[in-house]
Amino acid sequence: MAKLDEKPAAIHVLIVGAGPTGLTLACDLARRGVNFRIVDKISTYFAGSRGKGLQPRSLEVLDDLGIVDEIVANGRFHLPFRGYDGSTVLGDLDMHADRQPTPDVPYASVLIIPQWRVEEILRKRLAGWGAQVELANELIDIEQNEEVVTATLLCDGRRQQVIAQYVVAADGGRSFIRKHLNVDFAGETWKDERMLVGDVQVDVLDRDHWHSWPKHKDGWVALCPLPSTNAFQFQAQIPPEEPDEPSLERFQQIIDERTGWPEIRLHHATWLSLYRANVRMVDRYRVGRIFLAGDAAHVHSPAGGQGMNTGMQDAYNLGWKLSAVLAGAPGYLLDTYEEERLPIAAWLLGATTKLHRQVFQANADLKRDEQFLQLALNYRGSSLAQGEASLALTPGDRAPDSPLRDHQGNELRLFDLFRGPHFTLLEFTTSAASVDENHQTFARHYRIVRSPDAALRENEFTCKDEHVWKSYGVASDTLFLVRPDGYIGFIGHGGSALQEHLGKFRRGYGG
Repeated sequence: MAKLDEKPAAIHVLIVGAGPTGLTLACDLARRGVNFRIVDKISTYFAGSRGKGLQPRSLEVLDDLGIVDEIVANGRFHLPFRGYDGSTVLGDLDMHADRQPTPDVPYASVLIIPQWRVEEILRKRLAGWGAQVELANELIDIEQNEEVVTATLLCDGRRQQVIAQYVVAADGGRSFIRKHLNVDFAGETWKDERMLVGDVQVDVLDRDHWHSWPKHKDGWVALCPLPSTNAFQFQAQIPPEEPDEPSLERFQQIIDERTGWPEIRLHHATWLSLYRANVRMVDRYRVGRIFLAGDAAHVHSPAGGQGMNTGMQDAYNLGWKLSAVLAGAPGYLLDTYEEERLPIAAWLLGATTKLHRQVFQANADLKRDEQFLQLALNYRGSSLAQGEASLALTPGDRAPDSPLRDHQGNELRLFDLFRGPHFTLLEFTTSAASVDENHQTFARHYRIVRSPDAALRENEFTCKDEHVWKSYGVASDTLFLVRPDGYIGFIGHGGSALQEHLGKFRRGYGG
Protein backbone atom coordinates (compact mmCIF):
# COMPACT_ATOMS: atom_id res chain seq x y z
CA MET A 1 0.00 0.00 0.00
CA ALA A 2 1.24 3.50 -0.80
CA LYS A 3 2.50 5.38 2.23
CA LEU A 4 1.61 8.93 3.18
CA ASP A 5 4.41 11.40 3.86
CA GLU A 6 4.56 12.56 7.45
CA LYS A 7 4.09 16.26 6.80
CA PRO A 8 1.81 17.90 4.22
CA ALA A 9 3.44 20.68 2.18
CA ALA A 10 1.72 24.11 2.31
CA ILE A 11 1.78 26.41 -0.72
CA HIS A 12 -0.26 29.21 -2.25
CA VAL A 13 -1.18 27.60 -5.59
CA LEU A 14 -1.00 24.08 -6.99
CA ILE A 15 -1.08 23.84 -10.79
CA VAL A 16 -2.04 20.39 -12.09
CA GLY A 17 -0.92 19.90 -15.69
CA ALA A 18 2.23 21.17 -17.41
CA GLY A 19 1.06 21.89 -20.94
CA PRO A 20 0.99 25.42 -22.39
CA THR A 21 -1.82 26.48 -20.04
CA GLY A 22 -0.15 25.31 -16.85
CA LEU A 23 3.27 26.56 -17.91
CA THR A 24 1.98 30.03 -18.82
CA LEU A 25 0.32 30.31 -15.42
CA ALA A 26 3.45 29.01 -13.69
CA CYS A 27 5.63 31.61 -15.41
CA ASP A 28 3.22 34.40 -14.49
CA LEU A 29 3.07 33.33 -10.84
CA ALA A 30 6.83 32.80 -10.66
CA ARG A 31 7.63 36.35 -11.73
CA ARG A 32 5.19 37.61 -9.10
CA GLY A 33 6.87 35.67 -6.30
CA VAL A 34 3.87 33.44 -5.62
CA ASN A 35 4.65 30.18 -3.80
CA PHE A 36 3.39 27.46 -6.14
CA ARG A 37 4.04 23.97 -7.48
CA ILE A 38 3.33 22.67 -10.97
CA VAL A 39 2.91 18.90 -11.32
CA ASP A 40 2.11 16.46 -14.11
CA LYS A 41 1.44 12.75 -14.03
CA ILE A 42 3.52 12.07 -17.16
CA SER A 43 7.05 10.77 -16.56
CA THR A 44 8.62 12.31 -19.69
CA TYR A 45 7.73 15.42 -21.64
CA PHE A 46 5.42 14.96 -24.61
CA ALA A 47 7.27 15.13 -27.93
CA GLY A 48 4.39 15.49 -30.43
CA SER A 49 3.48 18.65 -32.29
CA ARG A 50 -0.24 18.66 -31.39
CA GLY A 51 -1.12 22.35 -31.72
CA LYS A 52 1.27 24.08 -34.08
CA GLY A 53 0.12 27.68 -34.34
CA LEU A 54 0.50 30.66 -32.03
CA GLN A 55 -1.98 33.46 -32.62
CA PRO A 56 -0.82 37.11 -32.48
CA ARG A 57 -2.41 37.70 -29.06
CA SER A 58 -0.52 34.71 -27.63
CA LEU A 59 2.71 36.13 -29.02
CA GLU A 60 1.95 39.31 -27.09
CA VAL A 61 1.65 37.22 -23.91
CA LEU A 62 5.01 35.62 -24.65
CA ASP A 63 6.45 39.08 -25.32
CA ASP A 64 5.31 40.11 -21.84
CA LEU A 65 6.98 36.98 -20.39
CA GLY A 66 10.23 37.91 -22.15
CA ILE A 67 10.52 34.93 -24.52
CA VAL A 68 8.90 36.04 -27.76
CA ASP A 69 12.23 36.45 -29.60
CA GLU A 70 13.17 32.82 -28.94
CA ILE A 71 9.67 31.68 -29.87
CA VAL A 72 9.75 33.58 -33.18
CA ALA A 73 13.26 32.29 -33.95
CA ASN A 74 11.93 28.73 -33.71
CA GLY A 75 8.80 29.30 -35.80
CA ARG A 76 7.70 30.72 -39.12
CA PHE A 77 5.21 33.36 -40.22
CA HIS A 78 3.52 33.24 -43.62
CA LEU A 79 3.82 29.56 -44.49
CA PRO A 80 1.72 29.35 -47.68
CA PHE A 81 -0.60 26.48 -48.54
CA ARG A 82 0.28 24.68 -51.75
CA GLY A 83 -2.59 22.74 -53.29
CA TYR A 84 -2.04 19.69 -55.53
CA ASP A 85 -3.81 17.33 -57.83
CA GLY A 86 -1.38 14.41 -57.70
CA SER A 87 2.02 15.94 -58.32
CA THR A 88 0.56 18.90 -60.23
CA VAL A 89 0.61 22.17 -58.34
CA LEU A 90 -2.79 23.89 -58.40
CA GLY A 91 -1.61 27.06 -56.71
CA ASP A 92 -0.27 28.68 -53.56
CA LEU A 93 -2.14 30.69 -50.94
CA ASP A 94 -0.82 32.62 -47.95
CA MET A 95 -4.00 33.23 -45.98
CA HIS A 96 -2.22 35.96 -44.00
CA ALA A 97 -0.50 37.64 -46.96
CA ASP A 98 -2.19 40.97 -46.27
CA ARG A 99 -1.39 40.89 -42.56
CA GLN A 100 1.92 42.59 -41.79
CA PRO A 101 3.15 44.09 -38.50
CA THR A 102 1.96 47.62 -37.75
CA PRO A 103 2.79 50.04 -34.93
CA ASP A 104 -0.40 48.91 -33.14
CA VAL A 105 0.01 45.17 -33.81
CA PRO A 106 3.62 43.95 -33.76
CA TYR A 107 2.63 40.33 -34.40
CA ALA A 108 0.12 40.32 -37.20
CA SER A 109 -0.32 36.68 -38.21
CA VAL A 110 -0.08 33.11 -36.97
CA LEU A 111 3.35 31.72 -36.14
CA ILE A 112 3.76 28.05 -37.08
CA ILE A 113 5.68 26.28 -34.29
CA PRO A 114 5.18 22.81 -32.75
CA GLN A 115 3.53 22.80 -29.34
CA TRP A 116 6.35 20.82 -27.74
CA ARG A 117 8.80 23.59 -28.68
CA VAL A 118 6.56 26.22 -27.07
CA GLU A 119 6.44 24.12 -23.90
CA GLU A 120 10.22 23.64 -23.96
CA ILE A 121 10.82 27.41 -24.14
CA LEU A 122 8.26 28.10 -21.39
CA ARG A 123 9.97 25.51 -19.15
CA LYS A 124 13.32 27.19 -19.73
CA ARG A 125 11.83 30.57 -18.82
CA LEU A 126 10.30 29.03 -15.70
CA ALA A 127 13.68 27.65 -14.69
CA GLY A 128 15.08 31.16 -14.96
CA TRP A 129 12.70 32.13 -12.15
CA GLY A 130 13.91 29.19 -10.07
CA ALA A 131 10.97 26.82 -10.61
CA GLN A 132 10.42 23.58 -12.50
CA VAL A 133 7.77 21.03 -13.41
CA GLU A 134 7.49 18.04 -11.10
CA LEU A 135 6.95 15.03 -13.37
CA ALA A 136 5.48 11.66 -12.38
CA ASN A 137 3.28 13.33 -9.76
CA GLU A 138 -0.27 12.12 -10.25
CA LEU A 139 -3.18 13.76 -8.48
CA ILE A 140 -5.29 10.97 -6.99
CA ASP A 141 -7.56 12.85 -4.59
CA ILE A 142 -8.63 16.42 -3.89
CA GLU A 143 -10.79 17.97 -1.17
CA GLN A 144 -11.51 21.54 -0.16
CA ASN A 145 -13.11 23.61 2.55
CA GLU A 146 -13.58 27.34 2.93
CA GLU A 147 -9.93 27.87 3.84
CA VAL A 148 -7.74 25.51 1.77
CA VAL A 149 -7.59 22.73 -0.80
CA THR A 150 -5.98 19.43 0.16
CA ALA A 151 -4.54 17.50 -2.79
CA THR A 152 -3.06 14.02 -2.63
CA LEU A 153 -0.25 13.25 -5.07
CA LEU A 154 1.17 9.84 -5.92
CA CYS A 155 4.87 9.74 -6.86
CA ASP A 156 7.12 6.67 -6.87
CA GLY A 157 4.57 4.71 -4.87
CA ARG A 158 4.37 7.32 -2.12
CA ARG A 159 1.46 9.59 -1.36
CA GLN A 160 2.01 13.19 -0.41
CA GLN A 161 -0.59 15.67 0.72
CA VAL A 162 -0.29 19.24 -0.50
CA ILE A 163 -2.27 21.98 1.19
CA ALA A 164 -2.85 24.89 -1.17
CA GLN A 165 -4.91 28.03 -0.92
CA TYR A 166 -5.93 27.52 -4.56
CA VAL A 167 -5.67 24.77 -7.18
CA VAL A 168 -5.76 25.26 -10.95
CA ALA A 169 -6.83 22.32 -13.11
CA ALA A 170 -4.83 22.51 -16.34
CA ASP A 171 -4.96 18.74 -16.71
CA GLY A 172 -6.51 18.51 -20.17
CA GLY A 173 -9.72 17.38 -21.78
CA ARG A 174 -9.94 14.26 -19.61
CA SER A 175 -9.39 16.33 -16.47
CA PHE A 176 -9.39 14.27 -13.28
CA ILE A 177 -10.22 17.39 -11.29
CA ARG A 178 -13.21 18.37 -13.43
CA LYS A 179 -14.63 14.86 -13.16
CA HIS A 180 -13.95 14.71 -9.41
CA LEU A 181 -15.84 17.98 -8.95
CA ASN A 182 -18.76 16.69 -11.07
CA VAL A 183 -18.63 19.75 -13.28
CA ASP A 184 -20.76 19.20 -16.37
CA PHE A 185 -18.81 19.02 -19.64
CA ALA A 186 -21.67 19.58 -22.02
CA GLY A 187 -21.35 18.99 -25.74
CA GLU A 188 -20.89 16.19 -28.21
CA THR A 189 -18.39 13.88 -29.85
CA TRP A 190 -18.55 13.56 -33.64
CA LYS A 191 -17.50 9.93 -33.89
CA ASP A 192 -17.69 9.83 -37.69
CA GLU A 193 -15.47 12.89 -38.17
CA ARG A 194 -11.96 11.64 -37.58
CA MET A 195 -8.42 12.52 -38.53
CA LEU A 196 -5.14 10.69 -38.41
CA VAL A 197 -2.36 12.99 -37.28
CA GLY A 198 1.31 12.55 -36.50
CA ASP A 199 4.87 13.76 -36.86
CA VAL A 200 6.96 12.15 -39.60
CA GLN A 201 9.91 12.87 -41.81
CA VAL A 202 9.14 13.21 -45.52
CA ASP A 203 11.16 12.73 -48.69
CA VAL A 204 10.80 14.93 -51.81
CA LEU A 205 8.63 17.76 -50.47
CA ASP A 206 10.10 21.20 -49.76
CA ARG A 207 9.78 22.87 -46.35
CA ASP A 208 8.56 26.22 -47.66
CA HIS A 209 4.91 25.23 -48.15
CA TRP A 210 2.07 23.55 -46.30
CA HIS A 211 1.35 20.80 -48.84
CA SER A 212 -2.30 19.82 -49.30
CA TRP A 213 -4.33 17.44 -51.47
CA PRO A 214 -7.92 18.62 -50.83
CA LYS A 215 -10.07 16.81 -53.40
CA HIS A 216 -9.71 13.03 -52.96
CA LYS A 217 -12.97 11.08 -52.61
CA ASP A 218 -11.89 9.69 -49.22
CA GLY A 219 -10.94 13.10 -47.85
CA TRP A 220 -8.07 15.56 -47.80
CA VAL A 221 -4.52 14.94 -46.67
CA ALA A 222 -1.87 17.52 -45.78
CA LEU A 223 1.78 17.67 -44.75
CA CYS A 224 2.94 20.74 -42.84
CA PRO A 225 6.67 21.32 -42.19
CA LEU A 226 7.37 21.97 -38.51
CA PRO A 227 9.89 24.82 -38.14
CA SER A 228 13.06 24.21 -36.09
CA THR A 229 12.69 20.46 -36.72
CA ASN A 230 13.22 18.07 -39.62
CA ALA A 231 9.66 16.72 -39.34
CA PHE A 232 6.28 17.38 -40.96
CA GLN A 233 2.90 17.13 -39.30
CA PHE A 234 0.72 14.63 -41.20
CA GLN A 235 -3.05 15.25 -41.21
CA ALA A 236 -5.62 13.14 -43.02
CA GLN A 237 -9.39 13.02 -42.94
CA ILE A 238 -10.65 9.43 -42.85
CA PRO A 239 -14.14 8.21 -43.81
CA PRO A 240 -16.33 6.56 -41.14
CA GLU A 241 -15.83 3.06 -42.54
CA GLU A 242 -12.04 3.29 -42.91
CA PRO A 243 -9.55 1.78 -40.43
CA ASP A 244 -8.49 4.30 -37.83
CA GLU A 245 -5.50 2.63 -36.21
CA PRO A 246 -2.60 5.10 -36.56
CA SER A 247 0.59 3.58 -37.93
CA LEU A 248 3.35 4.70 -40.26
CA GLU A 249 2.21 2.08 -42.78
CA ARG A 250 -1.36 3.45 -42.71
CA PHE A 251 -0.08 7.00 -43.16
CA GLN A 252 2.01 5.93 -46.14
CA GLN A 253 -0.96 4.10 -47.66
CA ILE A 254 -3.04 7.28 -47.48
CA ILE A 255 -0.27 9.31 -49.14
CA ASP A 256 0.05 6.74 -51.93
CA GLU A 257 -3.69 6.60 -52.56
CA ARG A 258 -4.50 10.31 -52.33
CA THR A 259 -1.47 11.94 -53.94
CA GLY A 260 -0.51 9.47 -56.66
CA TRP A 261 3.05 10.64 -56.07
CA PRO A 262 5.15 7.54 -55.36
CA GLU A 263 8.31 9.49 -54.54
CA ILE A 264 6.75 10.87 -51.32
CA ARG A 265 8.00 8.54 -48.61
CA LEU A 266 7.26 8.88 -44.91
CA HIS A 267 9.68 7.66 -42.25
CA HIS A 268 10.97 8.21 -38.73
CA ALA A 269 7.58 8.76 -37.09
CA THR A 270 7.82 10.19 -33.57
CA TRP A 271 4.10 10.61 -32.86
CA LEU A 272 1.04 8.88 -34.38
CA SER A 273 -2.50 9.58 -33.22
CA LEU A 274 -6.21 9.39 -34.00
CA TYR A 275 -8.28 12.53 -33.49
CA ARG A 276 -12.03 12.49 -32.94
CA ALA A 277 -13.83 15.82 -32.86
CA ASN A 278 -15.04 16.74 -29.37
CA VAL A 279 -16.93 19.97 -28.78
CA ARG A 280 -17.53 20.51 -25.10
CA MET A 281 -17.28 23.15 -22.40
CA VAL A 282 -17.99 23.58 -18.72
CA ASP A 283 -20.76 25.74 -17.31
CA ARG A 284 -18.47 27.21 -14.65
CA TYR A 285 -14.77 27.92 -14.34
CA ARG A 286 -14.61 27.94 -10.57
CA VAL A 287 -15.70 25.58 -7.81
CA GLY A 288 -14.74 27.12 -4.49
CA ARG A 289 -10.96 27.39 -4.43
CA ILE A 290 -10.44 25.31 -7.56
CA PHE A 291 -10.26 26.79 -11.07
CA LEU A 292 -10.53 25.10 -14.47
CA ALA A 293 -8.37 26.28 -17.36
CA GLY A 294 -7.49 25.28 -20.92
CA ASP A 295 -8.76 21.95 -22.21
CA ALA A 296 -10.04 21.08 -18.74
CA ALA A 297 -12.66 23.79 -19.35
CA HIS A 298 -13.21 23.63 -23.11
CA VAL A 299 -12.36 21.31 -26.02
CA HIS A 300 -13.19 21.90 -29.65
CA SER A 301 -12.16 21.32 -33.24
CA PRO A 302 -8.53 22.18 -34.06
CA ALA A 303 -9.84 24.20 -37.02
CA GLY A 304 -8.62 27.76 -36.68
CA GLY A 305 -5.77 26.92 -34.30
CA GLN A 306 -7.42 28.17 -31.11
CA GLY A 307 -6.90 25.48 -28.46
CA MET A 308 -3.36 26.06 -27.19
CA ASN A 309 -3.88 29.81 -27.51
CA THR A 310 -7.13 29.96 -25.57
CA GLY A 311 -5.65 27.96 -22.70
CA MET A 312 -2.71 30.35 -22.51
CA GLN A 313 -5.14 33.28 -22.41
CA ASP A 314 -7.09 31.58 -19.60
CA ALA A 315 -3.87 31.38 -17.60
CA TYR A 316 -2.88 34.96 -18.38
CA ASN A 317 -6.26 36.20 -17.16
CA LEU A 318 -6.11 34.18 -13.95
CA GLY A 319 -2.50 34.69 -12.88
CA TRP A 320 -2.59 38.35 -11.89
CA LYS A 321 -5.91 37.89 -10.10
CA LEU A 322 -4.59 35.01 -7.98
CA SER A 323 -1.51 37.06 -7.12
CA ALA A 324 -3.58 40.12 -6.18
CA VAL A 325 -5.97 38.17 -3.93
CA LEU A 326 -3.09 36.36 -2.24
CA ALA A 327 -1.61 39.81 -1.54
CA GLY A 328 -4.83 41.03 0.07
CA ALA A 329 -7.24 42.09 -2.69
CA PRO A 330 -10.90 41.11 -2.18
CA GLY A 331 -11.68 37.51 -3.09
CA TYR A 332 -14.43 38.48 -5.52
CA LEU A 333 -11.71 39.56 -7.96
CA LEU A 334 -11.33 35.83 -8.68
CA ASP A 335 -14.99 35.62 -9.73
CA THR A 336 -14.12 37.78 -12.73
CA TYR A 337 -12.04 34.93 -14.17
CA GLU A 338 -15.20 33.03 -15.05
CA GLU A 339 -17.05 36.23 -15.88
CA GLU A 340 -14.48 37.15 -18.52
CA ARG A 341 -13.30 33.80 -19.86
CA LEU A 342 -16.48 31.70 -20.08
CA PRO A 343 -18.02 33.87 -22.85
CA ILE A 344 -14.77 33.55 -24.80
CA ALA A 345 -15.01 29.76 -24.60
CA ALA A 346 -18.63 29.86 -25.77
CA TRP A 347 -17.65 31.98 -28.78
CA LEU A 348 -14.70 29.66 -29.45
CA LEU A 349 -16.83 26.54 -29.63
CA GLY A 350 -19.29 28.15 -32.02
CA ALA A 351 -16.64 29.62 -34.31
CA THR A 352 -14.42 26.54 -34.51
CA THR A 353 -17.42 24.25 -35.03
CA LYS A 354 -18.54 26.30 -38.03
CA LEU A 355 -15.02 26.28 -39.47
CA HIS A 356 -14.64 22.56 -38.77
CA ARG A 357 -17.75 21.80 -40.84
CA GLN A 358 -16.34 23.84 -43.71
CA VAL A 359 -12.93 22.11 -43.52
CA PHE A 360 -14.43 18.62 -43.51
CA GLN A 361 -16.55 19.58 -46.51
CA ALA A 362 -13.42 21.00 -48.21
CA ASN A 363 -15.02 24.40 -48.77
CA ALA A 364 -13.43 26.46 -46.00
CA ASP A 365 -12.56 30.09 -46.48
CA LEU A 366 -8.96 30.09 -45.28
CA LYS A 367 -8.99 33.78 -44.38
CA ARG A 368 -9.12 34.55 -40.64
CA ASP A 369 -10.50 37.67 -38.97
CA GLU A 370 -9.14 39.42 -35.89
CA GLN A 371 -11.24 37.29 -33.55
CA PHE A 372 -9.51 34.13 -34.77
CA LEU A 373 -6.21 35.96 -34.29
CA GLN A 374 -7.54 36.72 -30.77
CA LEU A 375 -6.75 40.42 -31.22
CA ALA A 376 -10.41 41.50 -31.24
CA LEU A 377 -11.51 39.33 -28.32
CA ASN A 378 -12.27 41.60 -25.37
CA TYR A 379 -13.74 41.93 -21.91
CA ARG A 380 -16.19 44.73 -22.65
CA GLY A 381 -19.00 44.72 -20.11
CA SER A 382 -16.85 43.05 -17.44
CA SER A 383 -17.16 44.38 -13.93
CA LEU A 384 -13.45 45.23 -14.23
CA ALA A 385 -14.01 47.40 -17.32
CA GLN A 386 -15.00 50.88 -16.18
CA GLY A 387 -15.18 54.39 -17.60
CA GLU A 388 -15.97 55.92 -20.98
CA ALA A 389 -15.10 54.81 -24.48
CA SER A 390 -12.60 56.86 -26.46
CA LEU A 391 -12.96 57.38 -30.20
CA ALA A 392 -11.06 54.12 -30.80
CA LEU A 393 -11.20 52.01 -27.65
CA THR A 394 -13.66 50.81 -25.02
CA PRO A 395 -12.85 49.63 -21.48
CA GLY A 396 -12.17 45.90 -21.77
CA ASP A 397 -10.38 46.16 -25.13
CA ARG A 398 -6.83 44.98 -25.80
CA ALA A 399 -4.38 47.86 -25.31
CA PRO A 400 -2.60 48.56 -28.62
CA ASP A 401 1.15 48.89 -29.00
CA SER A 402 2.77 52.09 -30.33
CA PRO A 403 6.23 53.54 -30.98
CA LEU A 404 7.42 56.08 -28.40
CA ARG A 405 10.40 58.33 -27.64
CA ASP A 406 11.65 58.89 -24.08
CA HIS A 407 13.29 61.91 -22.40
CA GLN A 408 16.74 60.81 -23.59
CA GLY A 409 15.68 60.46 -27.22
CA ASN A 410 15.57 56.65 -27.13
CA GLU A 411 13.05 54.85 -29.33
CA LEU A 412 10.91 52.21 -27.62
CA ARG A 413 7.47 50.61 -27.72
CA LEU A 414 4.45 51.01 -25.51
CA PHE A 415 4.67 47.26 -24.92
CA ASP A 416 8.07 47.88 -23.31
CA LEU A 417 6.26 49.92 -20.66
CA PHE A 418 3.60 47.24 -20.17
CA ARG A 419 6.08 44.35 -19.88
CA GLY A 420 6.04 42.88 -16.39
CA PRO A 421 3.52 42.00 -13.67
CA HIS A 422 2.35 45.56 -12.95
CA PHE A 423 -0.58 47.75 -13.89
CA THR A 424 0.24 50.68 -16.18
CA LEU A 425 -1.39 54.09 -15.99
CA LEU A 426 -1.10 56.10 -19.21
CA GLU A 427 -1.81 59.77 -18.73
CA PHE A 428 -2.35 61.42 -22.10
CA THR A 429 -1.67 65.10 -21.46
CA THR A 430 -1.56 68.37 -23.35
CA SER A 431 -0.40 70.35 -20.30
CA ALA A 432 1.85 70.16 -17.26
CA ALA A 433 -1.00 69.00 -15.03
CA SER A 434 -0.85 65.49 -13.59
CA VAL A 435 -3.23 63.20 -11.78
CA ASP A 436 -2.91 62.42 -8.09
CA GLU A 437 0.12 60.19 -7.48
CA ASN A 438 -1.77 58.20 -4.82
CA HIS A 439 -2.22 55.36 -7.31
CA GLN A 440 1.53 54.60 -7.46
CA THR A 441 1.06 51.57 -5.20
CA PHE A 442 -0.96 49.96 -7.96
CA ALA A 443 0.46 51.10 -11.27
CA ARG A 444 3.47 52.46 -13.05
CA HIS A 445 2.53 55.95 -14.16
CA TYR A 446 3.68 57.28 -17.53
CA ARG A 447 2.74 60.57 -19.14
CA ILE A 448 2.14 60.64 -22.91
CA VAL A 449 2.88 64.19 -24.04
CA ARG A 450 1.16 65.33 -27.19
CA SER A 451 3.81 67.59 -28.72
CA PRO A 452 6.60 65.58 -30.39
CA ASP A 453 8.99 68.48 -29.72
CA ALA A 454 8.22 68.85 -26.01
CA ALA A 455 11.01 68.83 -23.44
CA LEU A 456 10.43 65.56 -21.62
CA ARG A 457 11.13 64.48 -18.06
CA GLU A 458 11.69 60.95 -16.81
CA ASN A 459 8.60 58.78 -17.30
CA GLU A 460 7.33 61.13 -20.01
CA PHE A 461 7.09 60.01 -23.62
CA THR A 462 6.03 61.36 -26.96
CA CYS A 463 5.49 59.95 -30.42
CA LYS A 464 6.11 61.08 -33.97
CA ASP A 465 2.95 61.97 -35.87
CA GLU A 466 0.94 61.59 -32.65
CA HIS A 467 0.44 57.93 -33.53
CA VAL A 468 -0.29 56.77 -30.00
CA TRP A 469 -2.94 59.50 -29.60
CA LYS A 470 -4.67 58.33 -32.77
CA SER A 471 -4.53 54.62 -31.96
CA TYR A 472 -5.96 55.27 -28.48
CA GLY A 473 -8.59 57.60 -29.93
CA VAL A 474 -7.99 60.66 -27.76
CA ALA A 475 -7.44 64.36 -28.46
CA SER A 476 -7.44 65.77 -24.92
CA ASP A 477 -6.26 64.82 -21.43
CA THR A 478 -7.33 61.21 -20.76
CA LEU A 479 -6.34 58.39 -18.43
CA PHE A 480 -6.01 54.74 -19.45
CA LEU A 481 -5.40 52.06 -16.83
CA VAL A 482 -3.93 48.96 -18.48
CA ARG A 483 -4.18 45.70 -16.57
CA PRO A 484 -1.23 43.31 -16.20
CA ASP A 485 -2.75 41.11 -18.93
CA GLY A 486 -2.75 43.96 -21.44
CA TYR A 487 -6.45 44.86 -21.39
CA ILE A 488 -7.84 48.29 -20.61
CA GLY A 489 -9.49 48.42 -17.19
CA PHE A 490 -10.39 52.10 -17.08
CA ILE A 491 -10.73 55.10 -19.39
CA GLY A 492 -11.55 58.49 -17.92
CA HIS A 493 -10.73 62.16 -17.59
CA GLY A 494 -10.26 62.64 -13.85
CA GLY A 495 -8.08 61.22 -11.14
CA SER A 496 -11.01 60.94 -8.71
CA ALA A 497 -12.83 58.50 -10.98
CA LEU A 498 -9.65 56.44 -11.26
CA GLN A 499 -9.22 56.40 -7.48
CA GLU A 500 -12.81 55.26 -7.08
CA HIS A 501 -12.15 52.41 -9.50
CA LEU A 502 -8.92 51.39 -7.77
CA GLY A 503 -10.59 51.64 -4.38
CA LYS A 504 -12.47 48.43 -5.11
CA PHE A 505 -9.23 46.50 -5.05
CA ARG A 506 -6.84 48.73 -3.14
CA ARG A 507 -5.04 45.98 -1.22
CA GLY A 508 -3.16 43.67 -3.54
CA TYR A 509 -4.32 45.42 -6.73
CA GLY A 510 -1.50 45.14 -9.24
CA GLY A 511 0.08 42.08 -7.66
